[in-house]
Amino acid sequence: MERPAWAPPDVDIDQPSISRIWDWFLDGSHNFAVDREVAKQMLRLMPEGPRMAQASRAFLRRAVRMCAASGVTQFLDIGSGIPTVGNVHEIARAADPQSRVVYVDTDPVAVSHTRQMLGDDPTTTVLRGDLRDPVEILDSPELRGTLDLDRPVAVMLIMILHFIRDEDDPVGILARFREALPPGSMLAIAHGSPNTENMPDEHLHGAREMYEKSVAQVRLRTRREVQALFHGWELVEPGVVWIPDWRPDPADAGPAFDIPNAGYAGVAVKL
Repeated sequence: MERPAWAPPDVDIDQPSISRIWDWFLDGSHNFAVDREVAKQMLRLMPEGPRMAQASRAFLRRAVRMCAASGVTQFLDIGSGIPTVGNVHEIARAADPQSRVVYVDTDPVAVSHTRQMLGDDPTTTVLRGDLRDPVEILDSPELRGTLDLDRPVAVMLIMILHFIRDEDDPVGILARFREALPPGSMLAIAHGSPNTENMPDEHLHGAREMYEKSVAQVRLRTRREVQALFHGWELVEPGVVWIPDWRPDPADAGPAFDIPNAGYAGVAVKL
């Protein structure tokens, strides 16, 4: 197919990318025919996929607005994918034009697309980094050149922690971010859950198989396990709840968000 003007020259447009597939689930425009074909195959395994993606992105928007209302103007979005639809810097700047954002992802395809999209914006940047190495992220020149770590930072971890195994010590990882950031900093988490309620088991198994083949092993966690990830942080109301139930916005109402299992979400602050 013909390469569109927005496609980075170092990206193979004939190979599917999980970041661009997620973009298609979100009704974004940064995806190719090969991504859409794989996405449609995924839908046969997990028809709830797009609604789950949209519910988690809607939570991201609400969490960013809540952090901004609390006076936080710096955001660190780890596992950002391709930030096209309802992205952090768009939402944050609507609340405060001086907001600054760093996007982080392990996927070189996502990083390349994001770098192309952001251009020379001095208040927003992207770096390739791994959540399991918080020191590398926090000490990176890209982050240090964009964020002031003497001022509060909101760390956004949206549907990324279920790729972190227990043996990688997710609580310890989050403790390192907490220790490096000043009081007033915030942490937002959205996390996949094994609680299927009305979601057919075969859909859950299909989703797990899909991710393990394309990305990494998945460690779905219960509500209590997600709460434990916030150890050392002070949860804000309503605590850890189903993603659509976290401070719902009437603008998010509708069939896309009437979903039996979108996972759990919460936001906390460092006191």
